Amino acid sequence: MANVKIVFNNKEYILSCDDGQEKSLISLVKFLDDRHQDLKNKLGNIGENKLLLITAIKIIDEHFDLKNKVKMQKQRIDKLSDKFMEIKNLAIKYKDNKDVEIGDLNLKIDKFKKEVEESQHSYETMLDKTTSTLEKILEKKNKINTEIQ
Repeated sequence: MANVKIVFNNKEYILSCDDGQEKSLISLVKFLDDRHQDLKNKLGNIGENKLLLITAIKIIDEHFDLKNKVKMQKQRIDKLSDKFMEIKNLAIKYKDNKDVEIGDLNLKIDKFKKEVEESQHSYETMLDKTTSTLEKILEKKNKINTEIQ
């Protein structure tokens, strides 16, 4: 335990605190003394006990206000977190739906490619048959022309 000499209301006191907490204790006492002096200047000589009580009430009031603000901020953060999770879930669902659509489109593209290949093969077969038929016709024509001459 460490002993610390502090000044409050122009009076010196020796207070004990855990080792390493001396600076923190001095800061707290200075804050309290400043608040006490401000109220003393505003309210005048209303008695030491009453002035200490009002100082304590003011500080506690600020503490509870701050505590309520922290609670409200936490609630806002919780709501934002819930909204974020909702948006995240919607985004994942949207992505999953798009993945399914892309998969369907890829299947349709593959089917279309296969149809194009089959059509191309049919066209080539037809073209080959037509060419063959035309060649036979031309051969017959040439044969007939040769015979006529």
